[in-house]
Amino acid sequence: QVQLVESGGGLVQTGGSLGLSCVVSGRTSSRYSMGWFRQAPGKEREFVAGINWSGGRTFYADSVKGRFTISRDNAKNTVYLQIDSLKPEDTAVYYCASTSNVMYGSDWYVQTKYNYWGQGTQVTVSS
Repeated sequence: QVQLVESGGGLVQTGGSLGLSCVVSGRTSSRYSMGWFRQAPGKEREFVAGINWSGGRTFYADSVKGRFTISRDNAKNTVYLQIDSLKPEDTAVYYCASTSNVMYGSDWYVQTKYNYWGQGTQVTVSS
């Protein structure tokens, strides 16, 4: 059974940084792409960043480019999301998701293309 467990969320001041982790267990191969999504209060869940299985391709939503960095360590079955220059509008529950699909461009945004989801970790940015 595949499980994704996020960690690293918390309360941080505007302008600060935070590193999120997502540990994947139960997969027999590292050949899966990963995405990070977030859901702010009263809003729909939205895509923020994606990375292919090797880490050689990354993709970001325009709203987070330059501040968010996605990476992965396949030896540790872990995907990371580094968030810098945090803003109050980054406050949300952050979710990681995995997919066996090869993702390009707008594919990353399509939540139904992801097979497994974590439970989320809360990030709160104080002003």
